[in-house]
Amino acid sequence: MLNQDFLTPAQIVAELDKYIIGQHDAKRHVAIALRNRWRRLHAPADMQAEIVPNNILMIGATGVGKTEIARRLAHLADAPFVKVEASKFTEVGYVGRDVESMVRDLAEQSVNRVKARRQEAVKAQAADAVEELILDALIPAVPRPAGSKAGLGFGGGGGGADDMPQSDAELNERTRERFRQKIKNGELEDRRIEIQVAQSGPNIGVMGAPPGMDEGTLSGLQDMLGNMLPKKTRKRKVTVAEARKLLLDEEAAKLIDMDEVKDEAIRQAENAGIIFIDEIDKVASSGGRNGGSGPDVSRQGVQRDLLPIVEGSAVNTKYGIVNTDHILFIAAGAFHVSKPSDLIPELQGRFPIRVELQSLTKDDFFRILKDPKNALTKQYEALVKAEEVELTFDDAALERVAEIASQVNAEVENIGARRLHTVMSRLLNDILYDVPDKIGPNARILITADLVNERLNDMVKNRDLSQYIL
Repeated sequence: MLNQDFLTPAQIVAELDKYIIGQHDAKRHVAIALRNRWRRLHAPADMQAEIVPNNILMIGATGVGKTEIARRLAHLADAPFVKVEASKFTEVGYVGRDVESMVRDLAEQSVNRVKARRQEAVKAQAADAVEELILDALIPAVPRPAGSKAGLGFGGGGGGADDMPQSDAELNERTRERFRQKIKNGELEDRRIEIQVAQSGPNIGVMGAPPGMDEGTLSGLQDMLGNMLPKKTRKRKVTVAEARKLLLDEEAAKLIDMDEVKDEAIRQAENAGIIFIDEIDKVASSGGRNGGSGPDVSRQGVQRDLLPIVEGSAVNTKYGIVNTDHILFIAAGAFHVSKPSDLIPELQGRFPIRVELQSLTKDDFFRILKDPKNALTKQYEALVKAEEVELTFDDAALERVAEIASQVNAEVENIGARRLHTVMSRLLNDILYDVPDKIGPNARILITADLVNERLNDMVKNRDLSQYIL
């Protein structure tokens, strides 16, 4: 992963270009927003608190790359990232998720990332502890009598009488050294041993939260009640290889300070966190600002609940209080029925950067199939390569697939690049079914324009395409 410190806006766009075709304006805006994160942290201390992120509103049809841009951006920044759907939230007072849960999700994700990184740093130390536990399960240690000298160890000395074990403890030590070497060499991976593993405690639930207690406080209370119960372990008979996997995380967790993890995670969430709010158009009132009955009331309630979160407020989570002042919010919506102006004015002001993403053309589809690192064609090639079958596409075939996808989008409903999944699946289903029964290893399959026409001809000819396209 590239270091965020050295990524200029142009470099960020170049990295996004490896996975996302087109949408240059959107890439430019998110690249500037990401670089501004680094710039703020290197600004004078008295200005850092004053500089707030320019939140972005992406407007475009489904399947044009809105979510992918935000997800890849978070990956480039190595930042905590959560994606939420605005349509899942309800106004305070209704049953359902409240908007503050998105910040709690971000804190949770940030803690998991920091914890995983810290555990990776102590992995070697944890592996030594696990090796000792496995050795104890194979050959339990015998206490050495007080005042006795340490043994010479296996292989020491010149082979005389002095090499003979002088006590049970010395014999045990030499035997353990032999088995320790066998464990290191992987000779005992299938040997079954009995180990003690931590048992997850009961899930403590609190029925009927008291009035005024938010979800974060309730979650913290549940964790506290769970931690008050004694930790239980249970015995399991597993292979040495399975034991290593089960015990490694437990031992690594013992070597890290969770208080430090929580503090660092909160800092990362506050200064580098990205929250992607999808389907923001679903909470816009389609009747305009003055339309106000039925579901529109609840929609406006969700918007008003979003306001303080996006503007900057303190949200209580089970890991501590998270301040949302410097979290970057990226909202997205198709806005087919409603318009961005149908959002309440206060919320519109919280998303000052607006980017309209363009609908994808036939040429875009061709490039999507050919250029990105994770192109659909490359994914299918990798799938059949697992069966030792070589699959290739010629350019004429990809142009024909792009043309068909574009035509279907125009005649049925425009679902953007997702249409390529449907078309490619229909094109390759028979091949994927015949491998490896009819098409054996070392076979080579070339997808040509003629084959595309043969497989997809009925899709193009039939006017009622809805029966073919999901």
